[in-house]
Amino acid sequence: MLRILKKFFEFCGTKNKRKFYLSVVLGVLLAFLEAFKIPASYVMITAVLRKNVTNQDIFTAVVIIAVSVIAGIFVKNKNTMLQTEAGYETCANKRIEIAEHMRYLPMGYFNSNSLGYITSVTTNTMESLADVATRVVMMTTQGFLTTILIAIMMLGFDYRIGLIVILGFLIFIAVNALLQRQAGALTPAKDKADSGMVEAILEYVQGMTEIKAYSLTGTSNRKLKEAIDNCEEVNFKLEKKCIPMMTVQNFITRMIGVVICIVSLYFYTQGTMELPICIMMLVCSFMLYSSLDTAGSFSALLRLVDSGVDRAQGILDLPTMDVDGREIQPKNYDIDLENVEFSYEQRRIIDDVSIHIPTGTTTAIVGPSGGGKTTLCNLMARFWDVQKGSVKLGGVDVKDYSIDSLMKNFSFVFQSVYLFEDTIANNIRFGNPQASMEQVIAAAKKACCHEFIMELPNGYDTVIGEGGASLSGGEKQRISIARAIMKDAPIIILDEATANVDPENEKELVEAINALTHDKTIIMIAHRLKTVRNADNILVVDQGKIVDQGSHEQLMQKDGIYKRFINARELAVGWKL
Repeated sequence: MLRILKKFFEFCGTKNKRKFYLSVVLGVLLAFLEAFKIPASYVMITAVLRKNVTNQDIFTAVVIIAVSVIAGIFVKNKNTMLQTEAGYETCANKRIEIAEHMRYLPMGYFNSNSLGYITSVTTNTMESLADVATRVVMMTTQGFLTTILIAIMMLGFDYRIGLIVILGFLIFIAVNALLQRQAGALTPAKDKADSGMVEAILEYVQGMTEIKAYSLTGTSNRKLKEAIDNCEEVNFKLEKKCIPMMTVQNFITRMIGVVICIVSLYFYTQGTMELPICIMMLVCSFMLYSSLDTAGSFSALLRLVDSGVDRAQGILDLPTMDVDGREIQPKNYDIDLENVEFSYEQRRIIDDVSIHIPTGTTTAIVGPSGGGKTTLCNLMARFWDVQKGSVKLGGVDVKDYSIDSLMKNFSFVFQSVYLFEDTIANNIRFGNPQASMEQVIAAAKKACCHEFIMELPNGYDTVIGEGGASLSGGEKQRISIARAIMKDAPIIILDEATANVDPENEKELVEAINALTHDKTIIMIAHRLKTVRNADNILVVDQGKIVDQGSHEQLMQKDGIYKRFINARELAVGWKL
């Protein structure tokens, strides 16, 4: 138990750890105040038994009780506030810390770890720690501290009863440890079931269009129901496993009180214990039961706290890319890949590639699907680290840059655009969070999206749905271009930016891209002839290698992949019914 509490306090960070430690100190004080009821009771019991209750006895008992109750209210209030603040602040800060940490993880982490797991940790786990952990820590520590102090006082009144209490407490601790071990055995299965359920829900909601289009409602419902049923089953197993041990624990708690009562009465009848002491032991047995029962009931949840901390810390302990680089301003924006190799798991994606992209030029990357085009762009921007060779910007290895100083040089427009559930103005401001409204409108006009924005109910203050669900594909693309214009980075990477755009939006989108790419270094992944043919250099990528490169005219003179690719595209465009 102490190990779990210590781990949780360390997890909370310096500021909140101090709050928890202070709350423990206040918990000791509160336990003393609770225990003050014992001498107050003793004063009155002694006075009643001697049949001479004086004003001094009443005054003494009342003062002790008043101090215990009034001071206890203030101490308990401060103690509760400290633990609540520390618990919620910890979880809020850890969510932000996890988000910041994930910024510096290789993109491969997000390929090999489900969205459900990450979502489960940042929502269910952190919410559980905020709500459950704080209350568990508070009730468990307070219960055990109060029990220990009552046991010490009982030891002072009669060492024999005190030794019985200590022995019973040790037995209780042993059973409690076994209870936590039982819960710990099923905790990983519970975590996995929780993640699986979140993943299934997300998949069902995000794939609703496909589910309806292919009449898979029943099939998908079944998968979702199985995930929910599995989560229910695992939680039921956990409860079923713990309930017998909790019953034993509660039985021991009650038996400690029963034994104290029986032994105290026996000692009194044998003449080895005075009547006031005997009555005090009977009163203390109920106080002891109450505090120990509270501690035992909540301590069963400590394993969930332990597991929650491990899951969150597991993400924070993942090795990030080496981000302790320098703040570098490149002397130019030349990009050089030298003998680069990169594999994802066991599959070689990029195989001994060398590229030189001069500042201010346009480079098009074409080739079969799965050939490594997007991966090349990701390596340039250091979304992954190369396993062999080097990637340089301005003659400096990208690993020597700090991540933030490196990313200042790149803007991206992806085929799949993600917009956040926020106002259109704030989505554009992602490129420059401090931008004024005038700058936002200027960027929107350059991206050819000002007109359709003004037609929306609240203009730039219109809140769009998560992922930009309320906008068309072309509108989302133009907002993402406005965002990139706002950032004004010297290098623009376009990944199939016009691939799925309808003819009505294409003209505006092309104008927006022209505004974005003016006087920039441009790297584009594209399949459309009109997009590719004017590039200064075209790289033909196949199976992770640069199989050919040159201008459109040069490549068309060769009987290679590029010429076949262009011929196929022209045939497709010219096909008529």
